[in-house]
Amino acid sequence: MLLPTAAVAAEASAGSADATVAGDREPTQLQKLDVVAQREDGYTVPPSATGTGLVLSPLETPQSVSSIGREQMDDFGLRNANDVLALATGINVEKIETDRTYYSARGFDVVNFQVDGLGLPFTNGGAEGDLDTAMYERVEVLRGANGLLSSTGNPSATINFVRKRPTEDLQGSAGVTVGSWDTRRLDADLSGPLNASGSVRGRVVAAGQDGDSYLDRYALKKHSIYGIVEADLGDRTRLSVGASDQKNDATGGMWGALPLYYSDGSATDFARSTSTSADWSHWITEDKRGFLELRQDLGADWQLTLALNYRRLDNDAQLFYVYGTPDRDTGLGLFSYPSQYGSTETQKYADVYATGPFALGGREHELVVGVKWGRVEADQVSWYGNDIGTPLPPLQDWTGAYPKPRFDAFSDGAQFDITRRTAYATARWNLSDALKLITGVNHTRIESRGQNYGVQHAYDDSKTTPFVGAVYTFDSNYALYASYAEIFNPQTELDRNLQVLDPITGSNAELGIKGQWLQQRVNASFALFRAKQDNTAEADTYVGTLQTYKPVDATSTGYEFDVAGRIGTHWQLNAGYTQLGIKGDDGRNVRTYVPRRTFKLATTYTVPQWEALKLGATLTWQDAIVRDQQAVDTAGNAIYTRQGSYALLGLMAQYAITPRLNATLNVYNVTDRKYINSLYWAQGYYGAPRNTALSLTYRF
Repeated sequence: MLLPTAAVAAEASAGSADATVAGDREPTQLQKLDVVAQREDGYTVPPSATGTGLVLSPLETPQSVSSIGREQMDDFGLRNANDVLALATGINVEKIETDRTYYSARGFDVVNFQVDGLGLPFTNGGAEGDLDTAMYERVEVLRGANGLLSSTGNPSATINFVRKRPTEDLQGSAGVTVGSWDTRRLDADLSGPLNASGSVRGRVVAAGQDGDSYLDRYALKKHSIYGIVEADLGDRTRLSVGASDQKNDATGGMWGALPLYYSDGSATDFARSTSTSADWSHWITEDKRGFLELRQDLGADWQLTLALNYRRLDNDAQLFYVYGTPDRDTGLGLFSYPSQYGSTETQKYADVYATGPFALGGREHELVVGVKWGRVEADQVSWYGNDIGTPLPPLQDWTGAYPKPRFDAFSDGAQFDITRRTAYATARWNLSDALKLITGVNHTRIESRGQNYGVQHAYDDSKTTPFVGAVYTFDSNYALYASYAEIFNPQTELDRNLQVLDPITGSNAELGIKGQWLQQRVNASFALFRAKQDNTAEADTYVGTLQTYKPVDATSTGYEFDVAGRIGTHWQLNAGYTQLGIKGDDGRNVRTYVPRRTFKLATTYTVPQWEALKLGATLTWQDAIVRDQQAVDTAGNAIYTRQGSYALLGLMAQYAITPRLNATLNVYNVTDRKYINSLYWAQGYYGAPRNTALSLTYRF
């Protein structure tokens, strides 16, 4: 799809090939594995293979890793990816529109969303639609460059969604939720053995949601279903096969958002419900996935894993973009840009890897070695009508009443494919009982062909990226660590000479200390980081109607602190603080729309005298952000948009009516704070006012 400006080149990245985080890889020795429900103990961060391919505890991992698990999602009603990541340390959720979101971490865009450690970077730079969380057990966040396993991307973060898995025993749940703006939701989860011996197990998760919004004319209906069958094919072999389908039907969605300044340079201030959508606007997305995993015990504690994944993402949209700068007195100066879009993207990827120990120098070490293949095929079409540029009434009077065009004036589009081939290896060297060294290398070759909105989509190159990390453990509960990783990301954006920009190159250096207490139920970390990203495409000028870009170098430095787990018999906590600065190669502050300081908190407390009652709260805070609008007012002065610092408070109360049935009430934005969701683009819209959700859940 096009960005909502005249014939803007799509942001498809030639790095959009299989970029992998092994977030749910299991330890070696298949016969030793227990089939468990995967519901972690409270808010504790579990062991993970994210970043290295080796299953390591947070204390053993030489990078910043955090996790938001199923219990926290259920406690606070985190029913989509944006809700979850809004509470993740160091992650900024950039809600640019109602149905499209960008993300950033450590100053740079996050482009890698993965499921069970496999996935592709966003083809269009961000997430489209509303990703439901019903089918996931937890969401892992690896901050910094993930070049060892991802190869392509930015030195920001990788988000890994870990699917629910079948359980040995029969168990299930069913829930109903009602909320503000007539929101209604049903979800169900059933898991257990499919034969008498329990060697074949299955799980099915389904969810459906329908509701209006605080925004004029906006409504969202979505449903998802996920199923998996897992079979032990003997003592040494396990096969898992599964599929999922999620469909979103959004009506009255915004394409672009509200103008943030008047022609005299002063800031606009609309009602929070204001929307630029037409009454016929809609955006339908459908995300179908299938996967197969085969794990084979090779003996001597070695294990071979084959993972195959398929994804098809379809979009069908008729949208209404509003552009221009309104006059402060009359509200006039806005114009129409209706358009229709259709796209189909298919992704196929495979990962084959072996893990196991080896002896050298009288000590046992660990090794991961693997190869990957990924391919994405994209077909996008955009249609336009003859009425682009029609003057519109002031937004204060806008009702969405606009004649639906025929979208037959002209069309444009993109058809391209990208193939990636990767070989990688990781070794964990047991230098002493206290000191571990992790080294790795990734070699990736990317080829692409086709055309992207009139521009040839041709690329063929390869790059080798290293990783090195060290962890020194002392007093069994503390560890010092350091790591360095590189990453790269080919681009398709053109400069003003219509030449393709060089690939993004990035690196991340990190130094920190970690701790774990209370039988590893509490994890904490403090990290100093320096992330560098060169050749990032930023909007420059137009050549005709084509948006062109310029390469920008930037360096982000800062620190992060987070703590998660059960810090008392009745008290759970997941909290983090990030502070950073972002400088361009000329030493000036850049990307000022990214908050420099953020704080995230989610906590619950079970009342000892009344253990059926659990109380909780969430708090997110960010400091002020500013956007240079690259425009001048009527007096010739530069225009800047500023969103002051703000905090959002949420409160939760949960009551166990019976041991199997509980009711949960969540109140969001308790103080009813008015704020702009994001200044990532020149336009923006307001976040939701105070709202509530009441859930009733039965488990067996």
